[in-house]
Amino acid sequence: MEGWASLEHYRAGMLLSGAGDAIGFKWEFEFYGPVIHKEVKQMGGLKKINVKLPEWPVSDDTVLHLATAEALATGKEDEELLHEVASRYKEGMKDMKDRAPGASTIIGASQLNPGSKNGYRIPYNSKSGGCGAAMRTMCIGMRYPRPEQLSTLVAVAVETGRMTHPHPTGFLGGVASALFAAYAIQRRPLTTWGLGLLKEACPVVKEFVKTAGYAVSETEKDWGYFCDKWEWYLILRGLSTGKGPVVWPAKYGPEERDEAYKSFSWSGWGGSSGHDAPMIALDALLGAGSNWIELMDRVAFHGGDSDSTAVIACCCWGLLYGTEGVPPCNYINLEYRDRMENSAEKLYNLSH
Repeated sequence: MEGWASLEHYRAGMLLSGAGDAIGFKWEFEFYGPVIHKEVKQMGGLKKINVKLPEWPVSDDTVLHLATAEALATGKEDEELLHEVASRYKEGMKDMKDRAPGASTIIGASQLNPGSKNGYRIPYNSKSGGCGAAMRTMCIGMRYPRPEQLSTLVAVAVETGRMTHPHPTGFLGGVASALFAAYAIQRRPLTTWGLGLLKEACPVVKEFVKTAGYAVSETEKDWGYFCDKWEWYLILRGLSTGKGPVVWPAKYGPEERDEAYKSFSWSGWGGSSGHDAPMIALDALLGAGSNWIELMDRVAFHGGDSDSTAVIACCCWGLLYGTEGVPPCNYINLEYRDRMENSAEKLYNLSH
């Protein structure tokens, strides 16, 4: 794994994911990007944002990403791992005061029954296409980062995603976030990520769903939207062959990005669904390169579900670039920082 992400990159992935979440969460329910940019400017810019309690808590995204990461860090596998994750999700739901969890997450977690037969599965829910799985699975890519581990990454991302989001638009978002983290660790070119999701991961997911034998017909009926929307996005950005160069609009400031993210979305709230939270994250990564401030402008300061898009993009960015160029005040006093660093270390050791 020469040239791949180091332990420092793993730490940065978990930490910056939490930092992006906390910063994006501040404006999750402000629906106009230019207003957010103005407020950030009035604060003195990103470099002056000191992320600490009580003003900057992490949202449900990080609480559940940590639950997933700490379950994976036990080293358990297969069904034992799934029961462990389900148990930690139920525990995580006790830590949701003022963290704004979504309806599918609340309902799904309440139906989990870890320890009993198939207790990590819930009934199919045709309304569970939101981003609740996508926001908490990057650590799965950190645990299973090698190309030959794709089938394991998919199995774990699908089953943990379906614990709250059994609709394919929901759990495929979880697969996308896990896959993108693995791609970041592998140093795979960003222009290939979307194509890899569609052509490499999605067929494996489809096969896994059939083999696992749970909600097969419902999943197949609702399957098309996620892949169709991603194909549309790759055409839009000139990435259908995975080569680029990326095609950007002539003007792509805060206002234009708000409109673009709405066009990515299912219901007009960019990043709130399983397909478009990782899509906006990738869009921001493609546009920002190694510039943290530019990344946050694109992924955390927009009129959509800004914490969910940031939690994904910032994890991948940290895995790619570490903390270089990130103002320490953005993460040094972050809530649950110790847990993030500890789980990152354990995941790194398990993946090597």
